[in-house]
Amino acid sequence: MGKKQQPMTLADHLNELRLRLIIIAVAVVAAAIVCFSFANELLELLAKGQTLIFVRPSEAFLAQLRLSVITGLLAVSPLIFYQVTAFIMPALTKKEKRVLIAAVVMMFLLFAAGILFAWFVVFPFALDFFAGFATDQLQPWYTIGDYISFASGFVLAFGVVFQLPLMFWVLGALGIISSQLLRASRKYALLVIAVLSAVITPPDVVSQLLMILPMMILYEVGILLVRLTERRRKRKEKTA
Repeated sequence: MGKKQQPMTLADHLNELRLRLIIIAVAVVAAAIVCFSFANELLELLAKGQTLIFVRPSEAFLAQLRLSVITGLLAVSPLIFYQVTAFIMPALTKKEKRVLIAAVVMMFLLFAAGILFAWFVVFPFALDFFAGFATDQLQPWYTIGDYISFASGFVLAFGVVFQLPLMFWVLGALGIISSQLLRASRKYALLVIAVLSAVITPPDVVSQLLMILPMMILYEVGILLVRLTERRRKRKEKTA
């Protein structure tokens, strides 16, 4: 018979945490360096045909450095998700491990879907809207620092918003919310989503609809996930 595995001490956990943080930091730095070597190509892709300027000597360098770090983080995000999950896994039961893995996979997929949707659908409309204020006396010249901050914040916001179904699933699994409550709150949810879309998107009808429609779909997906959780809980109660 093999020896029984000894439980990890606090020092063991801290050493493991330090090792995983070092792995993440090295991966992010390495990815950022690689991305910085392609900074011009990344900037050309991000600019979408816009002419960017810089008004301070260090602004272009710092903006490209920030862009490299952001793209580096996105590039190694699967590794980051894995390291965080692997650190938590030993402390969980078999059932909790399955739930965690499902939640992490769903979180990553929803985050990626939100970013892709924003980048290919909403962001171009936002650029067109703001460019529409240009006149012969007022030309749209964007500084590279402000443009990267706006673009990254805009796109990442959609990645966060797309976590809505996952949040409902977790709250439903904890018994905090129910599918019945979510269905009864649709009109209030629509109001909140409309206000949120008006805040984080340009104030034109097209962009707001492009935000409202997917969020309402995500709301309905969240209801479905909560409903599935409730059915699974009821089946277990009957067989118990």
